[in-house]
Amino acid sequence: MDDFYTTYKSKNYRDDDDSEQTAGVSEETSDNGGFRVNLAAANTASAKHSRDVKTTTLREEIFEWFDVLVTAIIAVVIIFSLIFRVATIDGPSMQNTLFSNDKVIITNLGYKPKHGDIVVVSRNVDNSVESEDDSDLPIIKRVIAVEGQTVDIDFESGVVSVDGKELDEPYTKTPTNLKYDIDFPVIVPEGCVFVMGDNRNDSLDSRASWIGNNGMIDTRYILGHAVFRVFPFGKAGKLS
Repeated sequence: MDDFYTTYKSKNYRDDDDSEQTAGVSEETSDNGGFRVNLAAANTASAKHSRDVKTTTLREEIFEWFDVLVTAIIAVVIIFSLIFRVATIDGPSMQNTLFSNDKVIITNLGYKPKHGDIVVVSRNVDNSVESEDDSDLPIIKRVIAVEGQTVDIDFESGVVSVDGKELDEPYTKTPTNLKYDIDFPVIVPEGCVFVMGDNRNDSLDSRASWIGNNGMIDTRYILGHAVFRVFPFGKAGKLS
């Protein structure tokens, strides 16, 4: 009995020693069914793999951001080439709404002129914005009447009427006292608009026969509707 107890106890001590010995090398090696795995080497390989993954991920993120940036630039170019354009104001005819060197965004996407709109009108045959001849430069005016409407102006009082109703025009700098060679009242022909500048006594517009077709502006020569002032920044905002 003593021999059995001694043998059993001795065996347990040996097993405990083995366990302690195995635990002591668990960070370096491990036995499993005859296979020996070097855990330290495995950990090193795992760390290297993790660094490689991080490097690859960072590279992919940089390429993704670059791709987004290039796409955004292309989109902006397309938008401002086909949908929106920037026009610079030159002259006093639209004061006090717009002043020289103001920059506005114009668009003609699905645009149909209506009363009160500010429009940029081409005065040259090819409808281009740039021209070396000042007489062919585009003009910016406000739509007063559209096709089929009748315009009348009392130059003594400076009051403008459309279809017999006097207009409320808080945007004008001066009353409409300046007369050119057009006799009123006039009916706006089909496909045309009647335009004037907000600075009524310093604006060449539909009151003069040498603008457009006897003063009337063919809507096909409207380059766009001025919708937003972008410069100067302190006055940036929607146009009305």
